[in-house]
Amino acid sequence: MSKRIAIVGGGYLGADLAKSLDDTADITLIEPRSHFVHAPAMIRAVVDPSLLDRALIPYDRLLSRGRVLRDRASGIDANGVTLADGQKVEADYIVVATGSSNATPFKPVGDDIDGLRQANQRIHGQLKAAQSIGIVGAGAVGIELAGEIAFAMPDKKITLISDNDRLFPTMPEKLGTALAGKLRDAGVTIEFGQRAEDLQSLTEPFSGRLKLSDGSEHGFDLIFPVLGSRASSALVTGLPGAQTSGANRVKVDAWLRPSSLPNVFAAGDVADAGDGMTIVAISRELPWLKATLKGLMAGKQLEEIKPYKPWGSKAPILVPLGPKRGNSFLSLFTAGDFVTRKLKGKDLFITKYNKLLKRD
Repeated sequence: MSKRIAIVGGGYLGADLAKSLDDTADITLIEPRSHFVHAPAMIRAVVDPSLLDRALIPYDRLLSRGRVLRDRASGIDANGVTLADGQKVEADYIVVATGSSNATPFKPVGDDIDGLRQANQRIHGQLKAAQSIGIVGAGAVGIELAGEIAFAMPDKKITLISDNDRLFPTMPEKLGTALAGKLRDAGVTIEFGQRAEDLQSLTEPFSGRLKLSDGSEHGFDLIFPVLGSRASSALVTGLPGAQTSGANRVKVDAWLRPSSLPNVFAAGDVADAGDGMTIVAISRELPWLKATLKGLMAGKQLEEIKPYKPWGSKAPILVPLGPKRGNSFLSLFTAGDFVTRKLKGKDLFITKYNKLLKRD
């Protein structure tokens, strides 16, 4: 009899893991949204809403043998997952991959895909009408957003506000310096070492004035709060022995277990495994989880399986500034426009994820 695996969350890790094990296990993917949300494309969709039809991909073709339950998990124990309506999905192994939240319109509020579409149209209209744009937060999303707007709408006056003294301060300095130079070449003003005080909203764009930590005030027609993702960890924080870390992430042991329950794993943005909250990090966790679950199903003990080893300081990152420019750190070296365009900027992995969910 096939082992039963319940995967909670149909994002980058959950969807790919479910499909890869569909032929060898009894898979149930629990996901409240009707569509997979391809986050990198949602950044570009702010300036080009025509991308939405390929950035929001229905789950209905993902699995051939297993099932996708459009439902919300409300609890986990050693025997399975309890759904919001009280039903139980029995499972031998459980993987929690509930991801993270970010500001509108980059991710939906809850499971509201129609609301996300409407927000995209509304904010695109506001962006077209605006002359001055403030972006609060200079992580990957903020930097990419600045680059996308500068490329598609070069007449806009864009200000990127960072509370650090350089871009990507934990990465090799060459990466941040190169990206800052290209943003400035595109007309973007970067305010380093500044915090925005009393933001009107942390969850969606707005217009108004910003007071910075140096006391200066700036008016913008449209302000994007992009202050980083927060892990959606409520499902696991109540498990026995679970502990949270920064950004609401849950600590995991060497085998990606977030609690004392031996058959429950956590991965992706929700798990603090030593990786960043990036698709690249998932690309390392995913093959380890596939191999580990297959090993367990074949009768191995977990302690016989090599522990997970995170990227650490060598984690790659790809940062396009629109479809043609950008920079990337590829573990051993920093690459420029050509490599970044080929690896991510041109297509943003849109084709890959449409194939994964059998849209193409």
